[in-house]
Amino acid sequence: MTNNNSSFSLPELEKTDRGDVLFASLLSFFLVLVILSCGVTEPLAHGNIRAAILVDLDSGRVLFEKGADTPIPPASLTKVMSLFLTMDAIRDKKIKLTEKIRIPASAASVGGSTMHLRAGERVSLRELLTGAAVASGNDAITALALHVAGNQRRFVQAMNRKARTLGMRSSEFKNPSGLPAAGQRSSPRDMALLARAYLHTHPQALQYHNVRALSHRHHYLPNTNTLLGAVPGVNGLKTGWTVASGYNIIATAVRGKKRLLVVVMGGSNRQARDTMAADLLEAGFRHGSNTKQLYAALGYRAALPHHGRTLHQATGPRKEPVQTLKPLSRAAIRDKKSAAQVKPMPHKKAAPARQGSKPRGKKDSNQQSLKHR
Repeated sequence: MTNNNSSFSLPELEKTDRGDVLFASLLSFFLVLVILSCGVTEPLAHGNIRAAILVDLDSGRVLFEKGADTPIPPASLTKVMSLFLTMDAIRDKKIKLTEKIRIPASAASVGGSTMHLRAGERVSLRELLTGAAVASGNDAITALALHVAGNQRRFVQAMNRKARTLGMRSSEFKNPSGLPAAGQRSSPRDMALLARAYLHTHPQALQYHNVRALSHRHHYLPNTNTLLGAVPGVNGLKTGWTVASGYNIIATAVRGKKRLLVVVMGGSNRQARDTMAADLLEAGFRHGSNTKQLYAALGYRAALPHHGRTLHQATGPRKEPVQTLKPLSRAAIRDKKSAAQVKPMPHKKAAPARQGSKPRGKKDSNQQSLKHR
């Protein structure tokens, strides 16, 4: 007896399966088009970074950016501005590199990352510069600020005047160290402007920033910039961390005749920050002359608005006079280098930091919020 309830014959089933597969393929294709049309995609690893910029250090050309004008607390990146002003004072012969400073109690008692200074001890200006650049010593940079300007208020005023002169549109400084303060902010673009001007004016500054470790009063103080010695060509510059800012870094590197500057801010952890900085430097050295290839090598679908423009072109016009910088020549760098040299301590290999770990410090949360590297 024939079963009249039989729904499909074998040929009919094959035809239906082929139709389903075709429909699923077309749906997947259109979904991909929708996703790609929504904007610039990025690697998952870079999603842990709020903002970044990659710049040709000599020409000032922007090679890559991600949220480069996002206002973020700079944390210890602030010290680059403080070191800039200190070296200006040395250049202008207002203070001497060889002189020793008596450390005031107000400097020795500053919290957060420290060089372990004691009130009343005498420390050379050279040692304080190294302590601020390498160990991110809040005590060291505060002692320098007080020596240069007499008090922190005048020094901070000078910091903000300098920022306006350099065209740092998104920046406002509240103290010399970068310790948490209401309203203190900057951006990757502004920090790139600052770092480039700093090294253009004082190329000898790198001798302080690329010291791998120093010692003061029997305290071993490794450089907080762990890209030194880990990424080929890296020779500076500064790291920073607070709870509000996340993990920040300015890094400079040279390979052959090419010099690059990268700023990463707002990293969710140290590993994410360092990975982004290293990725940008590697891509910049390989594809710097072709920004489309650079973005593609990093896993981005398209270049962002200001790629290929200079830092000042990207920020636009300002009412204040902006300091313009000519490309640096190696001869100019040699002419500007100081005869004074920093003697580094033998490098000790530190244990690798775990992902998401915070800088070493006191265990209570109040002290942790002050310590920033």
